[in-house]
Amino acid sequence: MKKFKNVAVGGTFDELHRGHKTLLMKAFEIGDNVLIGLSSDEFARKMNKPHVVAPYEQRWKDLKSFLTERGWAKRATVVRLDNPYGPIAANGGVDALVVSRETEPTAKEINKKREEKSRPLLQIVVIDMVPSENHAPISTTRIRCGEIDREGHVLKQK
Repeated sequence: MKKFKNVAVGGTFDELHRGHKTLLMKAFEIGDNVLIGLSSDEFARKMNKPHVVAPYEQRWKDLKSFLTERGWAKRATVVRLDNPYGPIAANGGVDALVVSRETEPTAKEINKKREEKSRPLLQIVVIDMVPSENHAPISTTRIRCGEIDREGHVLKQK
């Protein structure tokens, strides 16, 4: 896969799980520097998630710990996201966007907004959702419901 100078990735990163980590690993694999958009509490509430979302500070702390463990902290910049597009919809400086299959439509909308502002289009790198051991995608909702853990191990049967 092509290597990029600046890559962006975004999310709520609640209950930082194996799916989130896979997304971040891909971003650091293909990017020298990674801009990470972390959803604000207000934006997370607007998404109407079917569960409580940890406060921004807790999610930021978990993300920072993961980046430090991996030795990526110096290559990362975390910014607060107040909408689905963040600063990359209008600004230059980012070459590629790493998204999950689930958020690919938002990436296409970002490129549309960039095109309207005569900005170069981003290379969109899509990763598949990471399956749990029962083959359904790992998600924060499933973790919060006590169905699986952060690694995708089944905790209870439906």
